Amino acid sequence: MNRLFGTKNTGPKPTLNSAISTTDTHVESLDVKLAKLNAELTTYQQRMSKMRDGPGKSALKQKALKVLQRRKMIESQRDQLQQQSWNMEQASMMTDNLKNVMTTVDVMKDTNKTLKKQYGKIDIDKIERLQDEMQDLMEVGNEIQESMGRSYDVPEDVDEAELDAELEALGEEAEFEGLSSGKEGMGEMPGFLVDEVPSFIDEPPEQGKVKEAAG
Repeated sequence: MNRLFGTKNTGPKPTLNSAISTTDTHVESLDVKLAKLNAELTTYQQRMSKMRDGPGKSALKQKALKVLQRRKMIESQRDQLQQQSWNMEQASMMTDNLKNVMTTVDVMKDTNKTLKKQYGKIDIDKIERLQDEMQDLMEVGNEIQESMGRSYDVPEDVDEAELDAELEALGEEAEFEGLSSGKEGMGEMPGFLVDEVPSFIDEPPEQGKVKEAAG
């Protein structure tokens, strides 16, 4: 029965990458065969170029033709395998791109679910109320700062011209008092000479002589 219908293959199924690898290996083996046939044709050609026309040259030519036919057949097989390999590579790239797309879609779905859960817990009305409360607190704080920085017993409306005139008057008054005190002090004996007498002087000097010496 097994000979008629065969047995079930229980081995691992071939993958696209393994099929590409197998095809490339066949292509390489065909390239080796083609290299040998090309070398053989080159040898036949060199021998025939040195031979005269006759039965020997004709027999060698028939061998060269058979080798040439074989080379064309192998070249056709190689071209077909190369095309198959290229098609499978394109399919593999499309498969990889599809996997990447599916992975991206799955990640986006998970992210969407997470965002919905997180944003679903947020109450916009509460946030707006918090913003309003913060604004009110900032205004209260500014009012407190203005109140603490208020000056006491200082009129709000002060004329700068009046302040300048008053300051100038104070300066003139101070200058006048300085000149008056200077004139009154001229001609008078310093207090330390009137009240105190050095210990090495027997008698205090007379008032008139001291003035003359001072003059």
